[in-house]
Amino acid sequence: MLKLTSKDNVNIKNAVKLKNGAKFRRRSGLFIAEGLRICRDAVLSGAEIESTFVTEDALTKHRQIIEEICEKSSNSFIVTDEIFRLLSDTQSPQGVLCVIKTLDKVTEFDTIKNGGKFLALENIQDPNNLGTVLRTAEAFGVDGVILTEDCCDIYNPKVVRGSMGAVFRLPFVTVDGIPSFLAENPGLESFAAVVDGSAEKLDKISFPQSCVAVIGNEGSGLRDSTVSACSHRLTIPMRGRAESLNASAAASIIIWEMIK
Repeated sequence: MLKLTSKDNVNIKNAVKLKNGAKFRRRSGLFIAEGLRICRDAVLSGAEIESTFVTEDALTKHRQIIEEICEKSSNSFIVTDEIFRLLSDTQSPQGVLCVIKTLDKVTEFDTIKNGGKFLALENIQDPNNLGTVLRTAEAFGVDGVILTEDCCDIYNPKVVRGSMGAVFRLPFVTVDGIPSFLAENPGLESFAAVVDGSAEKLDKISFPQSCVAVIGNEGSGLRDSTVSACSHRLTIPMRGRAESLNASAAASIIIWEMIK
């Protein structure tokens, strides 16, 4: 491993840019994953790792796993704790971070043509919400996730970390908008999640084998055009005084009902 001690090193500068900027991630075709478990998940999932950055302390504590990660990495660097803090997006860094090539999920997502149960997300803005939704979707066996272009970046470090590796394993695709996506996939029955007492109650719905549940923005929900494009409207019945649920909480409940 090459030891880097200057924050002005080009590898360090680029990794910091990847942490901070969605535009740079898209332009470079790279993103970062931080943490021992997430980086190991990337290796086990067959992700293409361009660079690995580790601290001396992390290497001492987790040498075997880190060496496995570095074997699959094109470049491996040892950095100081000070430099790693520049790269890190966490308050208590573990000292392991990978730069990974963005994932080609288009071919994998072609399974939609053979049916399945999918989740669609419109304009989800909170990276913690998105990470949680991806983690839940993967855990319960959702066949794939559709995201609109105005969702937060799926390669945001918080999303990658919050997904607990689901981003490496779960098929996903980004689309211009949900109405056009539904028009291109007429075989999918679509269920728009709304806060409306006249909508179908979630616990009364029998989801078909080929369907998609559509979740909207944390604050404003789904666009009217998206609701109109869906074949059904569903609502989660609630007994308390809360008007609505957090997007990730709503998605988790709907996923459970859809998959069970």
